Amino acid sequence: MATHSPTHVLDDYYLAIALLITVAYQLIGFTIAFTFKFDKITDFMGGSNFVILAIITLSMGGSTHARQIVTSIFLMLWAARLAGFLLFRILKTGKDDRFDDKRDKFLPFLGFWVFQMLWVWTVSLPVTILNSPNVLRVQQPSFGKATDIIGIIIWALAFGLETISDAQKYRFKQGPGKEPGAVCDVGFFKFSRHPNYFAEIMTQVSIYIIAVTPASYGALPSGSGAYAALYASCVGFILLTSLLLFLSGLPLQERPGAKKRYEKGIGWPQYEKYLHDTSILIPMPQAIWRNLPVIVKRTIGCEWPMYVFDPAKHADQSKVHNREAEEGRHESNGDDRNSSEPLN
Repeated sequence: MATHSPTHVLDDYYLAIALLITVAYQLIGFTIAFTFKFDKITDFMGGSNFVILAIITLSMGGSTHARQIVTSIFLMLWAARLAGFLLFRILKTGKDDRFDDKRDKFLPFLGFWVFQMLWVWTVSLPVTILNSPNVLRVQQPSFGKATDIIGIIIWALAFGLETISDAQKYRFKQGPGKEPGAVCDVGFFKFSRHPNYFAEIMTQVSIYIIAVTPASYGALPSGSGAYAALYASCVGFILLTSLLLFLSGLPLQERPGAKKRYEKGIGWPQYEKYLHDTSILIPMPQAIWRNLPVIVKRTIGCEWPMYVFDPAKHADQSKVHNREAEEGRHESNGDDRNSSEPLN
């Protein structure tokens, strides 16, 4: 059912108009951020872009079918929550350290924004294509299919997990996390070192599961472009997953974080135990993870060798020796002062 016939804009899948909107919106953000050296809008511009695309494509499609509405709302809720949280966090911290070496350099800074354009446009694809004329021109399967129900359940659980784990980590950093060497093992972080990443991936997987229903239930002919386009929109959650696993997420936190703690001697024994006991990504009880064979952890457990920190291979031993020598001098000085004190 539709309030009006889908509006055709540039192509039958809204790919071009979604790209143009994204490029224009992100260039506005880049111009403001670069001109005023202003970090506070970067993540907000990314998150709010998803909301804009969902609203515009849903409106142009003219559909009142539950599936189009639900997937659009799910994307908007996820993006609005993420954008709001990141904006709140940056307002508290004041600046984004990611841009310390880019903020004053036009091309490197622009490169980040171009990549953000690609991220927004690609991850939005399931909703963009589902709302498009080529999908809506056929009779849609009734809402409530198995894929709809499974997708809704996964989305609700993942959205809750991401929201709560972000809040738990933020509260930890504002309290116990201020102590040197503190390990964030509260709440969901007892079951995963990165529950928010796992949840973010699953929210996008769930939206895809719902969005692909017209193709998976035969409403779209298997040889049609719309059929292929819906299935191909899996590139959205694949890109998001790839970013978190191979570029901006785990690679920046796992081995570098362990290396920093080890070299500086900041709570390393506690953190080493946390690494051993806690799943890197997929939430599970520590009793299960710690007893899994290493081969399972290094494969389907996602704790791949690229994340694992080996002090003998990856630590700068000169920094360790210098720290230990400095600590030894402090202890020696302390002993000397104590030995000079009169005995009572």
